Amino acid sequence: MPERAFPVVYATDVGQTAWFWQRLGFEPHYQFPDGGEPGYVGLRRGASELGVTAADWPRQRYGLAPGRGPRYEMYVYVADVDALVAELRGAGVPVLAEPDDLPWGERLATVADPDGNPVALCNERAG
Repeated sequence: MPERAFPVVYATDVGQTAWFWQRLGFEPHYQFPDGGEPGYVGLRRGASELGVTAADWPRQRYGLAPGRGPRYEMYVYVADVDALVAELRGAGVPVLAEPDDLPWGERLATVADPDGNPVALCNERAG
């Protein structure tokens, strides 16, 4: 049985959302269509995968309308939460929660993807 599964993010702007995930270390490995504005981008970061597709995909494919507001929350482990938050803030990415040391031993901050979904950035605290 294949051992591959990944979430698909519905995005109002597939290219902008793929750019956001690239800032978090994901690299594109597939785009459809090949040229022009993408309708789908597949991204990888190590063994992790993520798909980004147009927000109207569930309506076209399943007859379902995505809800308003946040539709998911993703946790991404990074080398340096503080440095990445500063970089993303400088690029205009909204910061929803500043870096904070949590009781279970992680440092956590939360930013918003281009559609406002929360993306938690985490690393283990030293010591």
